[in-house]
Amino acid sequence: MKNTLETRLGIFFAMALLAAIMLLEIVGGLDIFLKGKQIHALFDSVHELKVGDPVKMAGVEIGRVERITLADEKVDVAMKIDRDAAVRTDSKATIRFAGLFGQNYVAFSFGSPNSPIAESGLAIKTEEQPDFGALMARLDTVALAAASLTNLSSLSFSELLGPLTDFMKQNSPRLSAILTNAQNISSQIASGKGTVGKLIYDETLYSSALTAVTNITGAATDAKDLVTQAKTTIDRINEGQGTLGKLAVDDALYKESTAAVTNLKEILEKINQGKGSIGPLVNDPSFYRNVRLTLQKIEKATEGLEDQGPLSVLGTVAGNLF
Repeated sequence: MKNTLETRLGIFFAMALLAAIMLLEIVGGLDIFLKGKQIHALFDSVHELKVGDPVKMAGVEIGRVERITLADEKVDVAMKIDRDAAVRTDSKATIRFAGLFGQNYVAFSFGSPNSPIAESGLAIKTEEQPDFGALMARLDTVALAAASLTNLSSLSFSELLGPLTDFMKQNSPRLSAILTNAQNISSQIASGKGTVGKLIYDETLYSSALTAVTNITGAATDAKDLVTQAKTTIDRINEGQGTLGKLAVDDALYKESTAAVTNLKEILEKINQGKGSIGPLVNDPSFYRNVRLTLQKIEKATEGLEDQGPLSVLGTVAGNLF
């Protein structure tokens, strides 16, 4: 091969082309020559996302960011993804970052299995992530507040315990009396004195409580038996057994009572009308006058009985009556 100018220029352009291809591969620009489909996503903010950043699904790279433009107060991110990538119409795109100082990337969710595969040119729904800078600012504010609360370096140990020491000194007699009283009370309780001590150590209380519980248990059992008996009695009454059952269930008693009331009503109506034997006695005024006259005759006949003998009395009564 001749070492001519043309040969050297050809080698130079070949090496330049190879270097350009390697550079495009590094920055991801070579993907424009690959077959795939373009997917769009509209974000409020891309958080330092750049052209050439990867597009991933479940951590697997499926494409690259191809173009980032502003559109209608949104950021339109155009992505070139593999044609075989299972990005569906209900998948959602999120901008994430790999570590605190890592590269940003676009992450796609799987979507539902029944949704169709997204075609080229489709705009995918998005989910906005919190701004990392705002989060760091909030964490910084929280850290400063916590530091201000826990900053005790400017105070000495004696200054911290000073108020407590003063309180102990001022109230030393009261605290001593309280401790003495508490010790006396605990000693009395331990020896079984007082109400609390007897409650703890006296077995009579236990026996009384056990007896009361036993009586309550027996009363509950008796009440249960009484309820059972009452239920049995009510069931028998509902079945028409016994006297009460027949009175409650048998229609004959109702019919007989109704007939008796009806007959009594008819009798009272006849008496009020003066019919029958009792009717004239109740309604006829002449019967009342005759009874009154008879009583008057008896009263006159008995006026002179005190001085007369039995036979004279009988004769007088008979004469007055007849």
